[in-house]
Amino acid sequence: MNFWDYLGNRHQQLLADSYQHASAVFQCMVVATLIGIVIAVLTYRSDWAGNLATTATSTILTIPSLAMIGLLIPIVGLGVAPTVISLTLYGLLPIVRNAIVGLRGVDPTLIDAAKGIGMSRAARLFKVELPLAWPPILTGIRVSTQMLMGIAAIAAYASGPGLGNEIFRGIASLGSANALNQVLAGTLGIIVLALLFDAAYVLIGRLTIPRGIRV
Repeated sequence: MNFWDYLGNRHQQLLADSYQHASAVFQCMVVATLIGIVIAVLTYRSDWAGNLATTATSTILTIPSLAMIGLLIPIVGLGVAPTVISLTLYGLLPIVRNAIVGLRGVDPTLIDAAKGIGMSRAARLFKVELPLAWPPILTGIRVSTQMLMGIAAIAAYASGPGLGNEIFRGIASLGSANALNQVLAGTLGIIVLALLFDAAYVLIGRLTIPRGIRV
């Protein structure tokens, strides 16, 4: 059976795996974005706190994905839980780092002007600082998403959802008729999803970032 015949015969399962893969990455990115921005807001005003946040999240990223999932299995079991926890943790670094850089890069004169018209600290944060820091934050989200697309495939090791199951099945049956087709289908599926997510982020950037800031 050639690759195109394989896709035709397995398209329903591949679509289901693709949906699960995209859903897992999307949900984890939402959680990682919220946590990452909160961490950045709490630490960006202090050099040591910002450095600590960046160092801590970068340390998490150095843990091999298989080791991370393997360590989580005895604690939370197999399936979705270790996938969600590991992907969320891995997604933090680019978001935290870019959010801190973006918040620190806001022009102090704009903050002083906001103070001058009586805006509270919270109002300055949500109406001035975070909107101006949004471009680098969005860049961090894009980087995290591309990274998690690949890492999510490892979740199949813990019976997690997604296209990694296709890849692992192919690797486990190397030498069989469809082993290469399974690995290729899973890999290409992840690449296509990554490109679609990135295109969506480009569109979000065009819709949410004022032209003057983009330039």
